[in-house]
Amino acid sequence: MDDRNVLPKVFGWMFVGLVISFLTGIFISNNPNMIFNLYNNGMIWLIAIGELILVAVLSARIQNMKSTTATILFVAYSFLTGFTLSAIFFVYDLLSVVLVFGVSALIFAIFALLGMYTKVDLSKLGTILIMGLIGLLIATLINIFLGNDMVDIIINAIGILIFIGLTAYDIQKIKNLSYMIADSHNAAILGALELYLDFINIFIRLINLFGKSRD
Repeated sequence: MDDRNVLPKVFGWMFVGLVISFLTGIFISNNPNMIFNLYNNGMIWLIAIGELILVAVLSARIQNMKSTTATILFVAYSFLTGFTLSAIFFVYDLLSVVLVFGVSALIFAIFALLGMYTKVDLSKLGTILIMGLIGLLIATLINIFLGNDMVDIIINAIGILIFIGLTAYDIQKIKNLSYMIADSHNAAILGALELYLDFINIFIRLINLFGKSRD
């Protein structure tokens, strides 16, 4: 399979996922009752678990899925992520969100191009970044209970570095992955999911650091 064909599909499906998530988040953020029920009745935790399950299923079973099933699961994941993003649209000024989105897109594009054209093997860097991500998740869980603002800033800053590195790594991995999955559509869906996760995490951490709250 030619990566010159699969990469445009990857970016296309990533864009579709982002549009679904952001439109869903904006819609929910403009409905106070939905926001209240989402964050005061424990529904957000069920949605978060659902997101994890969908990512796990897509990652583990993509090679054996029908293309329609893979598409439905990716769209469902993007839709559920919109629920978790709704808090951002509810808390932060819309202009601030747009500006941070633009900065996130620029950073993502730079490191995506780096991963696309570099001749350096990034597989070892990927291993280090994934280990760092695990440590970051543990630190995040601990700080949920500590509630330390400075630690939160450090976590977000380190998170940005990890995910921009993962962007370059994932692009390079997708180029190799496109030769391993027979169904080009499923390869594109899996690649889109991985890059979607990188972009969303860059965006969330940047908005946490630099976003302006609504007055």
